[in-house]
Amino acid sequence: MMDSRRRWWPAVGAVAVLAAGAAGTIHALRHDDRAASSTTTPPTARVKRADLSSATRQDGSLGYAGAYTVLGSGSGRVTWLPAVGEAITRGRAVYEDDGYAVPLFYGARPFWRTLESGMTSGNDVLELERNLAALGYGSGLTVDRTFTGATRSAIKQWQADRKLPRSGTLAPSDVVVLPGPIRVTAVSAVPGGPAAGTVLSASGTRRLVTVNLPVASQTIAERGAAVRIELPGGKSTTGHIASVGTVAAAPTTNSQSQTGESTETATLPVSITLDRAADAGRLDGAPVTVDFTSDEHRGVLSVPVEALLAAADGSYSVDVVDDGGQVTPVPVELGIFDGDDVEVTGNLTEGEKVQVPAA
Repeated sequence: MMDSRRRWWPAVGAVAVLAAGAAGTIHALRHDDRAASSTTTPPTARVKRADLSSATRQDGSLGYAGAYTVLGSGSGRVTWLPAVGEAITRGRAVYEDDGYAVPLFYGARPFWRTLESGMTSGNDVLELERNLAALGYGSGLTVDRTFTGATRSAIKQWQADRKLPRSGTLAPSDVVVLPGPIRVTAVSAVPGGPAAGTVLSASGTRRLVTVNLPVASQTIAERGAAVRIELPGGKSTTGHIASVGTVAAAPTTNSQSQTGESTETATLPVSITLDRAADAGRLDGAPVTVDFTSDEHRGVLSVPVEALLAAADGSYSVDVVDDGGQVTPVPVELGIFDGDDVEVTGNLTEGEKVQVPAA
């Protein structure tokens, strides 16, 4: 007699939780035809104990962390500009003013006064001395908030190497101060134009994935949690959640929008760093898909999904095969799906063999 049970498989690409209260879509693949295989030893797989997790998939975008606008404050003309996509690190030129390079210094805030002998102590002096020391001009320099003779000497050495007048002072327009290395995203100034106003726009150099996560799903995103990222072309990589926003944003509405629609579709920004930035290749920006772990069960029994048999009443079972080849159906309750495996509970023991369809 033909077995009325069927083998089932979850919908392609879905990671579903079929425990109580959860929903999933499954499709029949084939009938379990005993008559056709009665003379063949059925293929089997072992019941395993493992850590399983299910994931919630969200769309995101690949880019770079940070957004900066470089403002020139010089009195001359722009004589050189970097190319879009160029990375600039400490000490390298951001642009040229009348033939003199305006280099990048790292710091939390721009200089607002001329740095010179006799000035009062301040954090801007500390910022200056940190940069001079990092560039190799720290001999005899105590890095602190006080401008000393050693600070003046370090500035003069730095100026001499850049073929600048050795004044021993530094004006705010002499450097560009930003939190770290930058990558040019757009150039606004033109050679020959004034070295004042917006010169260029830049981002940081750290690769970043941003996901606008529905507020209703915010519990799946925790700072430091691991995620899997699918890049264009089918390549996958991993990352960790760097930050989760606390201010929800609503999508743009228009006259056709329904009342309350914005509150239902509000999102929070989630920033994710890549564990291996090189995996993103040369892509400056791209759509990506991020899998957030939404449920995790440790040390549970699992079987291959293809071992499941579904009955007409919605119940499930697996066929346990003993060492003598005897097949015994065993009812099971399903837990979470993790790739090709599914959590099961029932009268099963780790290491038992369950029947799976022939390849």
